[in-house]
Amino acid sequence: MRKVIVSLAPVRAGDAVDANALAEDVKKSVDAGAAMCHLHCRKPDGNLTADISYMEECFEAILKKTDVVVQASTGGFSDLTIEERCNPLNYEKVESASLNGGSTNLGEAVYRNSFDDIRYCASEVYKRGILPETEVFDIGMIHNMKLVEKEQPFAEPKLFNLVFGHKGGMQATPEMLSAFRSFVPQDALWGVTHFGRDNWTFLAAAIAMGATVVRIGFEDSAYLEEGKSAEYNYQLVEKIVALIRAMGLDAATLQEAREILHLKKR
Repeated sequence: MRKVIVSLAPVRAGDAVDANALAEDVKKSVDAGAAMCHLHCRKPDGNLTADISYMEECFEAILKKTDVVVQASTGGFSDLTIEERCNPLNYEKVESASLNGGSTNLGEAVYRNSFDDIRYCASEVYKRGILPETEVFDIGMIHNMKLVEKEQPFAEPKLFNLVFGHKGGMQATPEMLSAFRSFVPQDALWGVTHFGRDNWTFLAAAIAMGATVVRIGFEDSAYLEEGKSAEYNYQLVEKIVALIRAMGLDAATLQEAREILHLKKR
C-alpha cells in the first residue's frame, strides 16, 4: 500500500507560540497520523528571529512527547539575512529543512532568494547531512535548482514542495498542479502546500497524482469545513488522514517516513 507523509506546519505567522501547548497539539497530530513537524525560528510573540533558542525549546518540548521528524524552516518573509535564516540548521536534531528555490511575490511583499542565497543555504544543509525540502513557488524555480545542482552536491532523494495559493504565485487549480508536477524531475519526490486552503479537493488531487508529502496546519490554513475552522492542528490531520485512507492509501508512520526520505534520526 502506498504511503503518504503528512507534514504538519502548526504555527500561523505572527501568532504567539506557547511551547507546551504546541507540543501537546503536535503529539495529538502525530497520534492522528502526522509524521513531520515544520517550524520557523520564532520568538514567543510569533515574530521571526535569528535566535534559535525558542525554536529549540519548542522542538524539545515536542520531542519529549513524540518522535516526530524535525523539519526547520530557513524561509519566511523578514529582514533576516540568508546567514541568519540558516541558523536553525545549527539545532542538532534537525533532520530536514526547507530550501527556497527562488524569489517571488508573497502577497504585497517581495520574497527574495537570490542564486547566492540558494547556493549558501544548499551548501549549509548539505554539509550537515540534512535533507532539503526545496520549496518552489513557480515552475522556473525547478530550473533554478537544476542549475544549482550542477555546482554542488545535493542529498538524495531530492524532495520538492510545490507551493500553491500565495498571491503572486501558482494558484491551487488542477491545471496548474498538472503543469507544475510535469516539471518535477523523474527521480525526485514531491509534495504540496496549499496556502489559504478553503477546500480539500486540491490536496486530494495532489495525492491522486502521486504526492509523497502533503502539508497541513495553521501556517497555511485552519479551514476544516465550510463555515468552520479547526481549533487545533490535530483536527486538520485527522481530516487529511481520513481522506488519504478513503483513497485506499495510508499515512506513513514515523519510521516509514524516515525510510521514504532516507533519514537517520539525529
